[in-house]
Amino acid sequence: MKLYKWLGNEQETDTLKNKGWFVLRSGRDAAAINEQEVPAGDQIESYEVLDQKGKLEDGAFAVFNNIPVTEEGRELFESRFQNRAGLVEKEPGFAAIRILRPLDSDTYVILTMWEDESAFTTWQSSQAYSHAHKKRGTSEGIDKRPNIFPRPSFVTTYSK
Repeated sequence: MKLYKWLGNEQETDTLKNKGWFVLRSGRDAAAINEQEVPAGDQIESYEVLDQKGKLEDGAFAVFNNIPVTEEGRELFESRFQNRAGLVEKEPGFAAIRILRPLDSDTYVILTMWEDESAFTTWQSSQAYSHAHKKRGTSEGIDKRPNIFPRPSFVTTYSK
């Protein structure tokens, strides 16, 4: 299964919305996602879905955790997510998750959808979040492996 992500400005979203894209906004910026076959375009990023739970349309607040990974680090990075505990799915306000392998770049995306921003921030202070990130910054964490991350990760958020 694939997922397609478009980034642009809010004025350009009407056409995509009419074609069945799920449109999200952040100020004047917008993101649109689609899990159907879509022709490639300049502003469209393509991903292979490695793991998924829930329905994207059940959420109103999207968090895109964008994580650049070197070619050498892909196998280790993917195995980390294949063996995840899956506790986020049990959190109040959780709607969906997609673990996305990039087809056109080196940046993986962990997309989570939430009922609202408050549900996401509540999860960030939960025991489930602490458990999911307990090895970060330790000798057991993949973030301490040399040459796995060519540059820092970044988070972008959007609302319905």
